[in-house]
Amino acid sequence: MSWLGPALNEEQRDLAAMLDAFALDRNVVLSDDADIVSGLANELAELGIWTLGTDERHGGGGADRVTTAVAMERLGRAWPALGWAATQAHVAVDVLSGDDRFSDLVAAVHTAAAAIAVVDATSRQVRLVCSAETINGSVDRIDPAAEAPYLLLLGDDDTAVLVGPEAMTTRPVERTGLGGALTRSVQVAVPADAVHRLNDVDVAAARTRLRRGAAAVAAGIAGGAADAAAAYAADRHQFGGPLTDLPTVRQSLLDQATRTAVALAAALGADEGSVQTLAAMRHACDAAIEVAAAALQSHGGYGYLTEYPAERYLRDAVSLRAATDTQAAAALTARTLVGLGPLHKDKAA
Repeated sequence: MSWLGPALNEEQRDLAAMLDAFALDRNVVLSDDADIVSGLANELAELGIWTLGTDERHGGGGADRVTTAVAMERLGRAWPALGWAATQAHVAVDVLSGDDRFSDLVAAVHTAAAAIAVVDATSRQVRLVCSAETINGSVDRIDPAAEAPYLLLLGDDDTAVLVGPEAMTTRPVERTGLGGALTRSVQVAVPADAVHRLNDVDVAAARTRLRRGAAAVAAGIAGGAADAAAAYAADRHQFGGPLTDLPTVRQSLLDQATRTAVALAAALGADEGSVQTLAAMRHACDAAIEVAAAALQSHGGYGYLTEYPAERYLRDAVSLRAATDTQAAAALTARTLVGLGPLHKDKAA
């Protein structure tokens, strides 16, 4: 598989090659088969990928930002639902590590034995109301890639709330793509003391981690779609030669590669600023849809057949953008940019 980003060091090249070989060997198109999803997550955890970029002091791999993004990009090509779930695992470990109450849970996250869906409380998908006695409401969508996840809500003012599986009622949600995400809606109606509240959480850093991860996964979807289109065009013959002999086809493939390269550069280059990381995520998610749509067109009518990956890349790109709720993230960042601060809601976090 191609790499359209900046030059990688030897360790990063080996990591990308290992994940490509891993995906090729498994050769699985994910559906919401919980056993298969869990099995792949466990294998990735055994390889040290699941929480590759978390602090070594808390049991993680200690990888730097670019190395972690390489892993998420490669997962985005093969199984974007797992890339997004691994991103959420990174955030959960960041938030929960160092609190003795959650040491066993953090250890389980490292091995993919426990899943934590991370949701920003400012999202339009969150409708939770907190009183002194109860927490009630719903979350329209989580994508945990697991059947019985915890829920971690990132709130305003450096607070967070952790809700256990026993305190939630979930049900499957239909979606366009992102096979293996095991997407659920969540209903919560529990006493306030049945959840764990966390104070002094670096919510800004958690949001940054989520957005970077989403950008890398989206860039992986774009890269996979662009590769699929190039391979199809090279193999498909028309008018006495391969499709790549046609200037319009070559131009389309170049456009796809260019959009992918820019999205990947943004995903790898975003720094700690909220505007930069939001821009990287939005651009990568939008680029993934645009590239996947162009790749489908490059396949002609065959692009709509499930025998080819083009239609799946497009569906995955659409679903990932919905899962990350980029519009709500943009609204939050815009308020911060103009000095209004976060949009406070009467929610659990």
